[in-house]
Amino acid sequence: MILYPAIDLKDGQCVRLLKGEMTEATVFNDDPGAQAAAFEAAGAEWIHLVDLNGAFAGHPVNAEAVESILSNVTVPAQLGGGIRDMATIERWLDKGLSRVILGTVAVENPDLVREAAKAFPGHVAVGLDARNGRVATRGWAEETEMMVTDLARAFEDAGIAAIIYTDIDRDGAMGGPNVAATEELARAVSVPVIASGGVSSMNDLVTLRDTGVISGAISGRALYDGAIDLKEALAALREG
Repeated sequence: MILYPAIDLKDGQCVRLLKGEMTEATVFNDDPGAQAAAFEAAGAEWIHLVDLNGAFAGHPVNAEAVESILSNVTVPAQLGGGIRDMATIERWLDKGLSRVILGTVAVENPDLVREAAKAFPGHVAVGLDARNGRVATRGWAEETEMMVTDLARAFEDAGIAAIIYTDIDRDGAMGGPNVAATEELARAVSVPVIASGGVSSMNDLVTLRDTGVISGAISGRALYDGAIDLKEALAALREG
């Protein structure tokens, strides 16, 4: 299982939100490039990026910060937030991003996901963010009646590289991930599923890994707070 350290970007800084609320942002680093380099130095194989402002605006906002990160690391990075058209997808991949994450458009324009996955095989993931099993869009501000599993199954034949599943009510709350819901989703589809939201201890990582079906886990606040030591966690996951 791959551990993805997270860098959430708001106004050019590395922050973490509490349950997706932009007004509940804690700044952890004002130098995203240096933060990414620190994660790579600790042994990270991937880095997970979110343009929080972009998710609300519907277009990239923290491009300068993302570009700083890409210029400071050699490991692959994936980015979500405000990526809603082919031009933006192509532009980010051209700049060296390894994977784009499509969230809102997966609900509002599923044909774009299919088109992008076909045009850029291996470089497109779908981000499914949910409250109580129902998909939320536009920076988690709008909730839909669509169930996560139904939407995930709709993209099984699209050729996407992964599904990032976030339980919004667990995100940034340090209360542990929703293992049961994530495992249920991972068993329902053949696409690799990455867990996000609430991963706050080594035990959380081991529990997710030991399901045998979850391919990755994203953690942010726990790494910044020191609840998880990235180097130790990576070593333990490798040994396991």
